Order: sequence, then C-alpha cells, then structure tokens
Amino acid sequence: MIHTVKAGETLSQISQDYRTPLASIIAANPGIQPDSLFIGQQIVIPGLPDPDTIPYRIEISTDNRWLRLYRNNTLQKQYPIAVGRMLHETPVGSFIIINKAPNPGGPFGTMWMSLSKEHYGIHGTNDPSSIGHAVSRGCIRMQNQDVEELASIVPIGTEVVIHP
Repeated sequence: MIHTVKAGETLSQISQDYRTPLASIIAANPGIQPDSLFIGQQIVIPGLPDPDTIPYRIEISTDNRWLRLYRNNTLQKQYPIAVGRMLHETPVGSFIIINKAPNPGGPFGTMWMSLSKEHYGIHGTNDPSSIGHAVSRGCIRMQNQDVEELASIVPIGTEVVIHP
C-alpha cells in the first residue's frame, strides 16, 4: 500500500493512522527522513494490500448522508448513514479500511471497520433512529444489518472516499 503525504502530516501520525509500527514503515522505506517529509511524497505502508488490486470502492457523501458501494466502478448498493455533528465533522478525503472488529459493543453496534485516520471508522449503531442525521463524533454510522453486509463484502484495503 502506498500513502501520499498530505500537508501537515508526520511519519508518526501516519504510523498511528494506519496502526502500523513506525519502525516497520521506516524499514519499508529505505532512505526516508522521518523528520523531513514533503507533500506528495510516496510512503510504503507494509502489511496492507494495494488498493488497485481490490475491485471494491466506497464513496460517502456527508451532505446527502449516503454510502455507495462500487465494484469495478459499477454501483452495487447505496446505504443510508449518519455522519458527524457540528464540531465533530466527518473527515473528508481518501482513506482505506485497515481492520474489522465484529461486536465492538456500545454505540458502535455489531461491526466496526477502522479507517486509515485514527479514531474514525464505519460502524453500526445502538440507536437506529440516528441514521440520516448529523449526530456522531465524526464516524460513519450505519444500520447494523447494513454494516454487517458491507463488512462481509469489502476486504481490508478497500478505498473509502468521503466528500461533502
């Protein structure tokens, strides 16, 4: 997996976002200068598949409150979602799913899928009436049966593009 450095990112933060040890990232990138990254720099993230080898892609619209699943650029399904509330907006950008955790409990419902941005994910809910609203702390919230279905389809490494 290749990560492209964005403004303000540090190697330490990239390591945290991908839940990959800093030493592993340094080892996978000979000659990298951890204290002098530059915008657009390509960094190998070891242990994750190349997203270009995965036929699935997820697109999320925070304004329209939907999540769309594509396979080979063909729309497969659209799901209703809840998004981040004021002061806890859902982050915009391109991420990947880096892990899945069934039955995380509490407000996360029956499935959690971590994004390559620390503290953010796509998850179920213990409050189904929240779907369609801006109520979360930035995560993408889905009906439990929907997130379980999605998690059963998409592999680790699936690209997730979030936009307004």
